[in-house]
Amino acid sequence: MIARPSIYVIKLKRNLLPMLFLGFTFCLLIFSKSNLPAVKSGLALWANSVVPSLFPFFVATELLMKTNMITLSGNLLNRYMKPLFNIRGEGAFAFVMGIISGYPVGAKIACNFRQHNICSKEECERLLSFTNNSGPLFIIGTVGILMFKNTTIGILLFVTHLFACITVGFLFRFWKKGKNTFSKTSLHSFETSKKFACFSNLGEILAQSITSSISTICLIGGFIVIFSSILSILKASGCLDFLTAVFSPLFQLLHIDTNFIAGILTGLLEITNGINTICAIACKKISLNIIFVAFLLGFGGISILLQVWSIISKTDLSMKPYVYGKLLHGFLAAFYTYLFMNIFPFLNFDLT
Repeated sequence: MIARPSIYVIKLKRNLLPMLFLGFTFCLLIFSKSNLPAVKSGLALWANSVVPSLFPFFVATELLMKTNMITLSGNLLNRYMKPLFNIRGEGAFAFVMGIISGYPVGAKIACNFRQHNICSKEECERLLSFTNNSGPLFIIGTVGILMFKNTTIGILLFVTHLFACITVGFLFRFWKKGKNTFSKTSLHSFETSKKFACFSNLGEILAQSITSSISTICLIGGFIVIFSSILSILKASGCLDFLTAVFSPLFQLLHIDTNFIAGILTGLLEITNGINTICAIACKKISLNIIFVAFLLGFGGISILLQVWSIISKTDLSMKPYVYGKLLHGFLAAFYTYLFMNIFPFLNFDLT
């Protein structure tokens, strides 16, 4: 009699995923009327925004990985990377490309570093915590100019996003400090193979880079479509309205407009739709809109998290530093944004 509850718990854990997937399949059928336009919208977002902005960066990083650029950056920036982030100089390549390109380029480079043993496991996990960021093209162009209709807001969000990224990297310099699984022999063989690759068949190298990039960009497209479907189902089924009602008392207690709840919940799942919803909320205290957007840009959302998880699944890297790092990044970005808007009067966009 005593053993039955534990048996039921084991069966529930074993069957939870099949039950969720079955429920998702039924929801696709039941809410197909609202789901089909959502899927089309997701595909349009991927084709019109994600592919043009990310695909060239994927190809460029793949090509650079096949040259001696990583070794050169390592030699030049080792004196800065080691004391700041406790990562060898080669990690600067992931740091810079992660800043200028956007999700999930930084994570992909960190995984490539681990696969080729350019950095140790511990260093790659530190890289995961702070190099996978939203790019300036998305923050300044899409969020600032298109959504907020204000370039200054976009620049503010990018600066605080960058400050938060560097802070997270500095804090995670202590992650598994003292451990080292690095092999200099593997790095030497990697460098040698890259030197030969630079002077081998350029067409073959380009074809490999494009093939790898297409695989990653299609993976991202699949996640965008799936999460567009999930968001559509949550809205059509009333689940989003229910969650909004649950959190409304807390927001009222904090004197925050309850309209933000739907945008935040949406952004925690999929960043673009969530930020778009928050930017569209008419509010005299627009600083709230900006702070919530700063948090979502730093955190990235569950969709990005799963994209990164799928990328690192081929390695022995842990997801823990990434999850902890992105949560910390979100809170720090929101805090820095609040700080900047209160210190510098020209960055206060509230209406009086």
